[in-house]
Amino acid sequence: MKPLILDSSMTNMGGTFYPTGHVFALFPDEDCVRQAAAALQAAGHAGDVAYASPEVILQDIVRTLGTADAPLPSVGAEGDMVRRIADLAGTGHHGLLVKMADKDSADTLVSAIAPEGAVAAFYYRTFIIEDLITPSLPEDQQSVLVGTRAASPAP
Repeated sequence: MKPLILDSSMTNMGGTFYPTGHVFALFPDEDCVRQAAAALQAAGHAGDVAYASPEVILQDIVRTLGTADAPLPSVGAEGDMVRRIADLAGTGHHGLLVKMADKDSADTLVSAIAPEGAVAAFYYRTFIIEDLITPSLPEDQQSVLVGTRAASPAP
């Protein structure tokens, strides 16, 4: 696993973090990241992976937000994603940038990294960012509980 080195191919035209063709996942600690990288390899993942410490995330990725929302908010969600990444990195979460090869599937990736502690994962595709792992809310924070899928336990 190599260290994350942010370059212009990982940003959109406005300079905001947008690594098209990659998944950026966040984990509570470095050991979880290493275990997830090993799980990806065991699952036959073909793309490269890069590690980002909370410091690298805050210094390099979050800095790309800059003035992206000034004077008007962005039409896209990239600024929101960078803010979510910043919130997690600010609490000590580590990142894993995963290059998606043609034969790789997002479902297989999630199946490999979720058990290793992934708390968030964003798949950056052309014109869309897919939120692959959505944290479940505690029961007292859900707005609808009875008679919905939200009320049923997760499989």
